[in-house]
Amino acid sequence: MTPSKNPPTVLLVGGGIGGMAAALALARLGVSIDLLEQSATIGEIGAGLQLGPNAFAALDALGVGEAVRRGSVFTDRLVMMDAVDCGEVASVPVGEAFRARFKNPYAVSHRADLHGAIHEAVKQHPLIRFHTSAQVESIDLGGQGAHAVTVVTRDGRSFKADAIVGCDGVKSVVRGKLIGDAPRVSGHVVYRAVVPAADMPADLRWNAPVVWAGPNCHLVHYPLRHGEQYNLVVTFHSREKEEWGVTDGSKEEVLSYFEGVHARPRQLLDRPTSWRRWSTADRDPVERWSEGAATLLGDAAHPMMQYLAQGACMALEDAVTLGEAVKACGFDMPAAFKLYEAARVARTARVVLSVREMGRLYHAKGVERLVRNSLWPGRTPERFYDAVEWLYAWRPERCLDDAPESLRPSGAAVAEAVAALSPH
Repeated sequence: MTPSKNPPTVLLVGGGIGGMAAALALARLGVSIDLLEQSATIGEIGAGLQLGPNAFAALDALGVGEAVRRGSVFTDRLVMMDAVDCGEVASVPVGEAFRARFKNPYAVSHRADLHGAIHEAVKQHPLIRFHTSAQVESIDLGGQGAHAVTVVTRDGRSFKADAIVGCDGVKSVVRGKLIGDAPRVSGHVVYRAVVPAADMPADLRWNAPVVWAGPNCHLVHYPLRHGEQYNLVVTFHSREKEEWGVTDGSKEEVLSYFEGVHARPRQLLDRPTSWRRWSTADRDPVERWSEGAATLLGDAAHPMMQYLAQGACMALEDAVTLGEAVKACGFDMPAAFKLYEAARVARTARVVLSVREMGRLYHAKGVERLVRNSLWPGRTPERFYDAVEWLYAWRPERCLDDAPESLRPSGAAVAEAVAALSPH
């Protein structure tokens, strides 16, 4: 179903993980892509991230699963510890039984390694053109038919296409055009750093993502790059009025929020030589994020906090679903955007809201902390797996199942559209 005659053209705004994945998903169908990235170079900042089985299902559908696996660390379990008394709250094995259940592993990766694996595949594709230092100044959706969208960048460049996909994150310019709502600044601040494995305490070099859950704060650590490094993440409820953004961090600020935490996890705060500070934000879920020839993807559509480690995973699912919708609609982009949106809204909203609740569990204090610590002792791995079935069992071949049949063109209509785009 790959068009080769007069294929649709799409502008993708944002060259992060979601934008790269969307470029690959659409170009593999024959869609012509101009990717606009506001930075001077294509790349990723940040540190580690976690990849559930749903992420690997999406990566395999994009043809980059094996490349990502080569740079990932496959963990033995997922662990939550109480940061006050060092007791184990929960431990979920993610080995053979987990892989058999969800058809894919649980792994951790450096964000730059994941982005780089997708970027390598994107660079090889002749239908994808990169434009860096391309900060979007204006978007015109008023055109009709071919080249309905016009984008002008701050330096005066103009781009036209049949459709536009905003993959430009929490402060999405495309979302500003379509919806115009403001991010919800959470007041939760995240510090991230990467340290050499030799600098990690020997008794904490676990092959697992470990959460040390504390009152209004938590710490996370897990290995990266074949165990040569460790990712450290600390989160706390800020005393200050926060604005969304990323800055250099202050060790003194971090230490001031972890005074009530046990010395065993607290020693991790002395390990990094530098930190990056994220003041986080999300948005309340919306029912619509598409309009005609424009749609949103990843954090531009459904920004979320980090408590389920699903931000990148949801963007990858979005990209695959968008490609499947374009194919199902015979390259009718407005129809495809409606179908894609309908397939994703409820699922991503559930993740956003679940993330908020998980953050409350992580940061419980007082009696709530005692309740949290009593939830999981004695629970079998199978019961844990049942609880996350809805999240981790996502499959590309069923990614449009949540959308109503009324949004799917008839088989005859799709065949006719495909035939019109194919050589005779």
